[in-house]
Amino acid sequence: MEVTNKLVKGGEFIIKPTDAHDVFTPADFSEEQNMMHQTALDFVEKEVQPLLERLDNHEEGLMRELMEKAGQLGLFGVSIPEEYGGLNMDFPTSLRVTEGVGGGHSFPVAFAAHTGIAMLPILYFGTEEQKQKYLPGLTSGELMGAYCLTEPGSGSDALGAKTKAVLTEDGEHYVLNGQKMWITNGGFADVFVVFAKIDGEQFTGFIVEKNTPGLSLGNEEHKMGIKGSSTRQVFLSDVKVPKSAILGEIGKGHLIAFNILNIGRIKLAAACLGASKMAATLSVRYANERVQFKLPISKFGAIKYKLAEQAIRIYAVESAIYRASMDIARMEQELLSKGQSHNEALLGAAREFAVECAILKVEGSEVLDYVVDEGVQVYGGYGFSADYPMDRAYRDSRINRIFEGTNEINRMLAVDMILKKGLKGELDLMGPAQAVQQELMAIPDFNTDEDNSLFAAELRTIAKLKKAILMVAGTAVQKYMNSLAKEQEVLMNIADMAIKVYTAESTILRVQKEAGVKGEEAVAQQIDIARVYLSDTVDHVNKFGKEAIASMTEGDEQRLLALGLKRFTKADLYNAKDARRRIADVLIQANEYAF
Repeated sequence: MEVTNKLVKGGEFIIKPTDAHDVFTPADFSEEQNMMHQTALDFVEKEVQPLLERLDNHEEGLMRELMEKAGQLGLFGVSIPEEYGGLNMDFPTSLRVTEGVGGGHSFPVAFAAHTGIAMLPILYFGTEEQKQKYLPGLTSGELMGAYCLTEPGSGSDALGAKTKAVLTEDGEHYVLNGQKMWITNGGFADVFVVFAKIDGEQFTGFIVEKNTPGLSLGNEEHKMGIKGSSTRQVFLSDVKVPKSAILGEIGKGHLIAFNILNIGRIKLAAACLGASKMAATLSVRYANERVQFKLPISKFGAIKYKLAEQAIRIYAVESAIYRASMDIARMEQELLSKGQSHNEALLGAAREFAVECAILKVEGSEVLDYVVDEGVQVYGGYGFSADYPMDRAYRDSRINRIFEGTNEINRMLAVDMILKKGLKGELDLMGPAQAVQQELMAIPDFNTDEDNSLFAAELRTIAKLKKAILMVAGTAVQKYMNSLAKEQEVLMNIADMAIKVYTAESTILRVQKEAGVKGEEAVAQQIDIARVYLSDTVDHVNKFGKEAIASMTEGDEQRLLALGLKRFTKADLYNAKDARRRIADVLIQANEYAF
């Protein structure tokens, strides 16, 4: 399929429509990109899945052995430049590989920690000497990495860290003292990216090697899920490192931490996507095999609803993930063309789309939670048995709503970043918001648009839902001004509206684009998916909008806004029951997730 190179701004989806031709979809991946994805899938199926029980029991050296094999296959080096032993492939390919390993339970946690938050700080912020020293080994799998940010007293408040670094009298070394917690890969890492405050004030990154005197590890944590991943505390007791171990600039450690998190968030969404597809396939296969009342339970409407809804949410979030992935890649190319380095360009592109990264982290992890929860329900009593795969899938999914920033933090961040873009003039929020206010006072437009092409009506609905977001967000800004940050419930209402609208629009545009190539009949069930998801999105926007309006306003103002919300969330009824049955029938026939 033809893919345009139209640049968009991060967060711009709220105020502007997007053309389907400008959206990247999974159908646009090249043969080479799909081969990389298949390599990751095959690795998980053949190497990881047979060892899940042994991994969960922390068999000594087993996770490291698997990680080394993944490195030898080239999976660690997808986005690493060739001069450091990598393949130098683009950002969408990196996400595609991350999706491929996503069904490996504890393995993708170790994989993501190594290839993301451990390697990327060195790639993007390291000196050339640091890159030459560490990246080839980290890329090949000879070395393993870990990222030490969280402390017992600082989780979401990362900058509240207590770990200190003090310059020695000779001015040649720093001495680190402190404690880090929940460190993934801690038990087998060779290289630790550690954050500390120089003299208790300047938040700074350091590279610390495993054998440095004074660095010690706690025992493996006993976790609810992802039991096979190594999670330990890291203790720093008079750990002496040379000045050359400083990563990035002194006092600028927050730039490393937060910029890397942007990339980590969308990668987490991709991993959750892979896990969701695996769990959906397990659900379909069990439903086809399990017989009750002399019929496979997949024949019953209640089960069809669950199978279809799993697929709908997976397809929708997949559409949004890969839409954003190419938006980031295009921005990276734009920044490269303006003379920025490879590292500066990708960081800048991810920073530009930090809103979308936060949105996708939330939606990806919550889709996975839904899929595994309904998977347990499809399995019934066997879903509650540790002898069946849904037990592990259910437990392993839960952490994704917590790490890379809790979903609550990411919701509030997404709205905060959009509003800041407006204040800085990076997004024209004021004009569209004022237009919405004027529309509230005008006679309603009863829409005489004669366009009956595929999704014309649905895209008009999306445009109205965006007006609902602007109306509620604009009211919140006017009402609370500088104290809006304290109104967390309202921020999360606005975020939930934006998350659903971005995902719904991405789904519609993906199907519209594919219908233009294959014809509507060939994507009939994808059309069903898009319409069911949009129908639910309308209800979500109405619900979250009402909650926010009721909490912020009263009297005539409340009545006016409620009428506006009703107008903006008005849509024709859609027979979702029959659509879900059609979607489920495709899955049941294929005996797997099939979209």
